[in-house]
Amino acid sequence: MHFAFAGCDRNLKLFEILIQAGWQPVKLFSVPENNLLSVNKALLALAQQKKIPIQLSRIIPYDLEGLKEMGCDALVVGSYNWRIPDWRNSLPFAINFHPAPLPLGRGPYPMVNAILNGYSRWGVTCHKIEREFDTGAILDSEMFDIDDHDTHESLNIKLQMASGRLGLRIALDFDHLWKSAKPQGEGEYWPLFKEEDRTIHFDRSIVEIKRQLRALGHLECIAHVNQQRIRIKAGFAWTESHAYHCGQVVHANGSTIVIACQDGYFAMNEWS
Repeated sequence: MHFAFAGCDRNLKLFEILIQAGWQPVKLFSVPENNLLSVNKALLALAQQKKIPIQLSRIIPYDLEGLKEMGCDALVVGSYNWRIPDWRNSLPFAINFHPAPLPLGRGPYPMVNAILNGYSRWGVTCHKIEREFDTGAILDSEMFDIDDHDTHESLNIKLQMASGRLGLRIALDFDHLWKSAKPQGEGEYWPLFKEEDRTIHFDRSIVEIKRQLRALGHLECIAHVNQQRIRIKAGFAWTESHAYHCGQVVHANGSTIVIACQDGYFAMNEWS
């Protein structure tokens, strides 16, 4: 199977697995690296090593025609920011690896809400690409457990490993899985997390604050302390009775600041 891949470093494992399974890459599409969601250095380095053409601009119909001329059979998408044009006149197949157990969790970045909403099972789904995001018939999925110790970073690692396992099954049994793909039916779309989802309110419980810290991780939470907007990369919280007002700074040591919350304390130790 000759394939083109569209994605970033979060799906490097998937790209490698497809190649190891005997699929032959003809082109790599990625996006300009401008934040933590679009890191692609490792993927680009692998493509350069294997002399695979690279494109960092949006895929347009002309590019799909170019893939057809290259003898490409399939477009494989994983963590790609832009909508894929109608591919059916140019390619036999187009699939997406979505980091959610579809039809639940359609949308651009469902992992944050997976933790915020307290799910205990999560997964990655391979589906046919349709005009509407994440709605195509499902070829297969890979599920795994998550718990109250999982963070944004640990969930990302679990998804990468699950994508590799799923990608191997897809690569080895593609024709059958494509032909037997099952329609999704009704689903649930989750928009990209908003500033409010990232904002820590000190009048909330320690349980809620801990969940926000886990869900956002290196994407950073936000808080307002002494009328300043603070970006929090790392912190910790614990339950403890006290008589302080919520939001009051009660302790500082070096760069660590401790703030009173509804039923305990929150300490910021990596912030700006």
